[in-house]
Amino acid sequence: MKREEKASFSIIKIICVSIILILLSGITVLATNVDLNDVTIVLQNGYELTTLTSKTKVSDILAENNIVLEENQKTIPGLDEEVEAGQEIKITDKSYNEVQIAKVSEEGVQTTLNDLLANYAPITEKIVTEQVSIPFETVTKNTAGTSTNTTNKVLQEGKEGIKEVTYKIKYQNDVEIERTVLSETVIQEPVNKIVQVNKKVTSRSSTASRTSGTPSTTPQTDGQIFKITAYCSCVKCCGKSNGITAAGTKATAGRTVAASSKYPIGTKLNINGHIYTVEDRGGAIKGNKIDIFVNSHSEALAWGVKYLPVSVVN
Repeated sequence: MKREEKASFSIIKIICVSIILILLSGITVLATNVDLNDVTIVLQNGYELTTLTSKTKVSDILAENNIVLEENQKTIPGLDEEVEAGQEIKITDKSYNEVQIAKVSEEGVQTTLNDLLANYAPITEKIVTEQVSIPFETVTKNTAGTSTNTTNKVLQEGKEGIKEVTYKIKYQNDVEIERTVLSETVIQEPVNKIVQVNKKVTSRSSTASRTSGTPSTTPQTDGQIFKITAYCSCVKCCGKSNGITAAGTKATAGRTVAASSKYPIGTKLNINGHIYTVEDRGGAIKGNKIDIFVNSHSEALAWGVKYLPVSVVN
């Protein structure tokens, strides 16, 4: 009886050991059937994490390593893309401009995508402010009519103006690839060149003029050439409509002009032979510019812009 019990116990023991061996071999086979890939995760701050994973999808690998993207972050490759062993997952800002470069194969030599990306230079932006010249215009005053026998006289030399321009410039490999204007500010207005076309005077006509007793009616042309515009007492011209000047007087056509602060209030100016009084100022009245007061807005528009000689009356 004891021999039978011992034999039975030995059989049970052998069966248990066999079952354990079968389970262990199954687990080993299962483990060997799972492929583990080494993938490098590069965080936005530059820290690199190398992990062994059986996952191939980018989002699954990040979740496996408890990495959660912020709203302004993205991955390269994308979250839904697959990666292989040895590949890199890069976490970067969404504003990062990725350039896709295809594989190049020529004459049997193949360059990998990673090699090309390693040599890729990022694009940088700079805000640059520069001073740029403003070209002047040439204004011609023809006093000779249709005559072909003329001569030119420069009444005023032209002078370039200056403006300050702010650009946004993109560089790649320290080479400018794009330039965008953000703002422009005029520092100094250009001065137009004034050229007067006169009819040549013959010796005969000059003799006649010397012997004639008739006085000349030619307007006064001495003085510096100014840009002359016109204004009235309306809201469009002055921002108010009471017609009261900076001097406290009532603006009057044929007398009142607005000039820059270099001419004190009350200064008498000879503008092309007519005497005016500086009684007003204006925000746009700077440098060689004068505003002549007229009675209506239609007269101001009809006046337009004229370039006339101006001198101070002592």
